[in-house]
Amino acid sequence: MSRLAAASAMLALPFACAAASIDLDVRNASDAPLADSVVYAIPAAGPIEARPGKATVQIEQVDREFVPYVTVLQTGTTATFPNHDPILHHVYSFSPAKTFEIKLYTGQSPSSVTFDKPGVVTLGCNIHDWMIAYVLVVSTPWFAKTDASGKVRLRDLPPGSYAVYAWHPHMRSPVIPVTVALEGQGSQALGFALDVAPRKAKYKPPLDRLKY
Repeated sequence: MSRLAAASAMLALPFACAAASIDLDVRNASDAPLADSVVYAIPAAGPIEARPGKATVQIEQVDREFVPYVTVLQTGTTATFPNHDPILHHVYSFSPAKTFEIKLYTGQSPSSVTFDKPGVVTLGCNIHDWMIAYVLVVSTPWFAKTDASGKVRLRDLPPGSYAVYAWHPHMRSPVIPVTVALEGQGSQALGFALDVAPRKAKYKPPLDRLKY
């Protein structure tokens, strides 16, 4: 190992060893656990973008639905949209954060999409209007999505100050972020209460393999 590499490793070591975490509990207005909520921490030093092409995710189409319903990813991340159904889909988004379309296909996604701006991206299918999903693009590597318990942990945060946000696709109004200061290897607990509208189910007709 060169002296420069050794010095870099020594400088990085204290930060790796001192990584902290944030334990979050997200609930709705009735104090019930809230699944599919996104929490993320933006460092005071400013946004952090992923290097394009280095991070990839899959948003699948299964049983004429997008899976998962909510995806969170870092700016610079590329997504593909494999279609596992025996019929064609046409994936699109008109959202300002990312506008694109992948025309009629089945099987592997014929093209990929790189999400280069932070913001909410709403996905739809031009053939099946009940198909909808959401992508939240954030400029930080520290993010997570809650499960049915409403609980999640942000891990491996270097010491410093962060603004912690919570988001849900059906929240009626934005929530003020919470500022936290992290030191050492400890963890902090935070809770968010989000006022969300109930998810409305759309009519989904029986599968007809002779149609799209």
